[in-house]
Amino acid sequence: MPNTIQTEKIGKLGFGYMRLPKKGGNFDWEQINRMADTFIESGGTYFDAAYVYDGAEAALRETVIKRHRREDIQIATKLPLPPGNSPELLEDRFKTSLKRLGTDYVDFYLIHGIDAKGNKKAEDLGAWDYLDELKSKGLVRHAGFSFHGPADDLEVILHRHPEAEFVQLQINYHDWEEPDVQARRLHEIALKYDVPIIVMEPLLGGLLASGTSPIASLLLGANPDASLASWALRYVAQLQGVFVTLSGMSTYGQVVDNIKTYSDLKPLSESEQATLVEAVGIINSIPRIGCTDCKYCVKDCPAKINIPDMIDAYNIYLTHNTTTNLPQHYMWLTMNSGKAGDCAACRVCEDICPQNVAIVDTLAKLSEMLD
Repeated sequence: MPNTIQTEKIGKLGFGYMRLPKKGGNFDWEQINRMADTFIESGGTYFDAAYVYDGAEAALRETVIKRHRREDIQIATKLPLPPGNSPELLEDRFKTSLKRLGTDYVDFYLIHGIDAKGNKKAEDLGAWDYLDELKSKGLVRHAGFSFHGPADDLEVILHRHPEAEFVQLQINYHDWEEPDVQARRLHEIALKYDVPIIVMEPLLGGLLASGTSPIASLLLGANPDASLASWALRYVAQLQGVFVTLSGMSTYGQVVDNIKTYSDLKPLSESEQATLVEAVGIINSIPRIGCTDCKYCVKDCPAKINIPDMIDAYNIYLTHNTTTNLPQHYMWLTMNSGKAGDCAACRVCEDICPQNVAIVDTLAKLSEMLD
């Protein structure tokens, strides 16, 4: 179907509302207002939230929708598939999002975080038909999905749903050739189906922009005047088919730095590309738990723990050597499944794991940090 997204009217940098700054346990409203205002004044229009991001939709209402002309901004939020066979919850979740946002329509509405299995559930629940219904009523301007899964699954979904107007993909220079993420293939498949791309996690949860990252000295040595984040943002901005790159900005300084990057975008040179290849090698040299996400361990877990996702969360901790971004990620992982602390140490998972991962010990360490 012809795509109706006027990408030229949407700033290429998107403001993700998942990692907003807090003060005393509450949102730092003064700083968020300043961040949003500066972003919009620079030409930014795209704001991204989700039903499951704690407080994000309400924060968008207070800091953006109430304070700026609605026609000047693009609001995106996401529909998480409800547990079980409850199609009536689709409407309930959409109406809840509208109420939280304080708006009568959403510009970009996404089925949240699906793979082929998730798409099958979306089809069984009638989620795709529901999105079409919302569009026909003018409640949603553009409908698509965010994707987490193997590249072959993305091809299945795009083949089955040509009505998807866009797709949100995890793409960054580390994951470009990463066999578990397959960012290059994801990008190629989206281009094959001529579907516009929104990039998420361009900074890999902040790893590619952190001053404590093992690659910080390499990148700063290559260009002391360039921020770490600018390397990653320039990498994805030059990719064909990408019309928005999301950044979950959590300080005013990050907003200013990202605006600076996008105000004078330059393609990466050959030497800069070579530096990023070296950076990937450094990151990959960090010890990680060797889970291959086969999911053999999940089926018979009495606590219904999504063990591969838990191990991935722990790997994020090992890579960052910090728990700063883990609580939000962990909340998302455990919305519809068991927590790490629910593990009964029955070791059924370890008996079946082909990689001989010490799953019980890993869950115990994760639980100690986050439960």
